[in-house]
Amino acid sequence: MEKLLLQKNEFYISNDKSKLDIDAIHNFLSTKAYWCLNIPKEKVEISVENSLCFGLYENNIQIGFARIITDFSTIAYLGDVYILEKYRGKGLSKWLMETIMNFPELQGLRRWILLTGDAHELYRKYGWTDLADSSKWMELHNRSIYSN
Repeated sequence: MEKLLLQKNEFYISNDKSKLDIDAIHNFLSTKAYWCLNIPKEKVEISVENSLCFGLYENNIQIGFARIITDFSTIAYLGDVYILEKYRGKGLSKWLMETIMNFPELQGLRRWILLTGDAHELYRKYGWTDLADSSKWMELHNRSIYSN
């Protein structure tokens, strides 16, 4: 896997898991991310371990994150994407998405998927569309899994 380190002023993006701040990721996901509120730290650790992850940093402080679940051949799921509120509006989410969508090992996939409640316009800039035929998709979703 290609190790990535892209610098832009005081910010950088890396896919080096050793740089990830699991406590910071867990804090955001468990308290601010509507899609996984109250997620246990152990679940975050396992998800990071089994995904391609991109961290966004100011100097060495983690301010953003995204992870990809993929077979590196046919399909990828983009999830847990966030930028801390204080850093939004600076083009960092666009830079993170450009980095992910251009990552060499993610080229040539047949399908990308994601779920979003509020960032449709960001993803549309990178070619994402609504499902062409949602009648073909199914899910098994336990919305309250982390609330017990």
